[in-house]
Amino acid sequence: MGHGGDAIAELMTDHREVEEMFARIQGMPGGGQELRDLVDEITIELVRHSVAEEEHLYPAVREHIRGGDRIADKEIADHTRVEKLLKQLEKTDTEDPKMSPLLQQLMDEVSAHVQDEEDNLFPMLRQACTSETLNDLGKKIRRAKSLAPTRPHPAAPDTPPANKLLAAGAGLVDRARDLITGRGKS
Repeated sequence: MGHGGDAIAELMTDHREVEEMFARIQGMPGGGQELRDLVDEITIELVRHSVAEEEHLYPAVREHIRGGDRIADKEIADHTRVEKLLKQLEKTDTEDPKMSPLLQQLMDEVSAHVQDEEDNLFPMLRQACTSETLNDLGKKIRRAKSLAPTRPHPAAPDTPPANKLLAAGAGLVDRARDLITGRGKS
């Protein structure tokens, strides 16, 4: 969840972890509890990552990068599509024939988003920000991930200040639910 380093290093490590989870899904022979546990793990990581980006990365993009509003809005739209897919996956039984196409759609959406961030957004941010700014942003992102919700909330606000106010409360409720159910402990 928290890896250290500047914002870009932190987020790229998250990207690699999610790619590894996707590879594990692709290598699974079927559904069942093992798939449910892995989908829950992916959901937890993607939701935390998205909340942290929406709370801290995209406001920095708006502030430091020319045309940052357009870029941040596009990235948030990507997150909205992914969050809706995660909500569908949460409600879909692993043996349901819809599970495999939903997972593929999720992997395609996330992979395209990751590639866009790494090829375009991150280089622009590195050029526009000092190392001190990126390190401070990395600390904020790690803190946000530690408090973020663990379940998709597609109707929740995705821009400051409302997202920062509501995410901590939703995160607390989600983590309590996870503790009671054992979700995410595999």
